[in-house]
Amino acid sequence: MNAIACHGISQSYGQYRVLRDIDLTLARGECLTLLGPNGAGKTTLLNILATLQRPSEGYYEMLGMNGRTDRDAIRARLMLLAHGAHVYDDLNARENLAFALALRDTHPTDRDIKLALDRVRIGAFADMKIRHYSAGMKKRLALAKLMLARPDVLLLDEPFTALDPDGAALMRDHIGERVADNAAVIIATHDPDKARPVTTRAGQLRHGAFREIALEDLRADGAV
Repeated sequence: MNAIACHGISQSYGQYRVLRDIDLTLARGECLTLLGPNGAGKTTLLNILATLQRPSEGYYEMLGMNGRTDRDAIRARLMLLAHGAHVYDDLNARENLAFALALRDTHPTDRDIKLALDRVRIGAFADMKIRHYSAGMKKRLALAKLMLARPDVLLLDEPFTALDPDGAALMRDHIGERVADNAAVIIATHDPDKARPVTTRAGQLRHGAFREIALEDLRADGAV
């Protein structure tokens, strides 16, 4: 069974067609790095797969569930790391993680939360309100949330943005662990060099159309 199967996915906004007849399958244990220039439709595709918007045409299946009718069940099995860190400024790191995971009916122990924060190297700031965090610290907090949630499908939109080399390595290590644990991962990025070590497949979106590319052709913006 494929983790993700897209069948003729298209998305239009008025006369502008963002995605054009996307057919794409991704198995569990695979990591697809998705390239393309700004406006190519990468974020739109991830938002559709994350059940945040419905495609204008076509449909998809995820983990054997229908993206049209099983949205709640799909949401319980995936996580999207979008451009923003999506954290609560008036809560501290520990409170952010406990609250966000409770929304997923997951309840890590205090020790689990401490271990995750220590692993992403912001444990010393666990009691600091997030409004005082830098962008890189917020991204590390988002990574700690991924570590605790352990979703079966991971959708990452520019996951290396705001991370220094050490943070990028932590992100990459976690992606590799999830792939080894049979999760399916899609990375949309303009920085394929950082994604390359964990990439098992590569693809390009250009003018809304998808095509698979060879791993050796994995370059910025899919310029092959």
